[in-house]
Amino acid sequence: MTTSRSDAIHVKELEKKFGDFVAVDKISFSVKKGEIFGFLGSNGSGKSTTIRMLCGILKPTSGHGEVAGYDIWTEPENIKQSIGYMSQKFSLYEELSSLENIRFYLGVYNTPLDQWKERIEWILELVRLSDVRDRLTHDLPPGWRQRLALGCALLHKPDILFLDEPTSGVDPLTRRHFWDFIGTLAEGGVTVFVTTHYMDEALNCERIVMINEGKIVAVGSPGEIITQTMPGKPDADLNDVFIQLMSRSNN
Repeated sequence: MTTSRSDAIHVKELEKKFGDFVAVDKISFSVKKGEIFGFLGSNGSGKSTTIRMLCGILKPTSGHGEVAGYDIWTEPENIKQSIGYMSQKFSLYEELSSLENIRFYLGVYNTPLDQWKERIEWILELVRLSDVRDRLTHDLPPGWRQRLALGCALLHKPDILFLDEPTSGVDPLTRRHFWDFIGTLAEGGVTVFVTTHYMDEALNCERIVMINEGKIVAVGSPGEIITQTMPGKPDADLNDVFIQLMSRSNN
């Protein structure tokens, strides 16, 4: 498989089956370095399964893929050390404080001890939680817990960040701040691969892929996909496109 030097992620004919069920059906796409890339689909469309394969958590059934220059078949541990991953379900330990969660993940990422103090202060300041470092995580508001989870995913300064529905369950203002932060990360050279159910959030992505029943049904910039899917309808938006494509692929 030939991968461009400008690609942070490249997959070709990637497939995952669970028994006779095809969760991901031979999909192909690439993500450029420093790009905010959206991966959209309805529940059960194959989004999370794809992310788990790209993150080295789940072995594919067939196909090829490279993430951060590492092969998803043979180098999953190298991938895990090279990326940040924020799962759809809250993944921190709620009985620990913010500081204790950060220390735990510094150990998970094998960060040298002499860097811990600097990384702790950097992340607490970055996600604006310095004043609540000793508060138990389950006592923090949902938006603050999401910021802490994102901070833990960034502790080892990864080049690629996977965010699986990162703003699910938080208020609109927190969502806006969250996306402002994602934009800042991308400007700094971090590649962001994000799934979301919010079509307004997808407009922040430079390119998006829409997937349904394990198959890619659209790829391009949000504007390109709207124009291609809804020609002659200047008032159409991504919500209209999503409904149209998901309905078409289900027929």
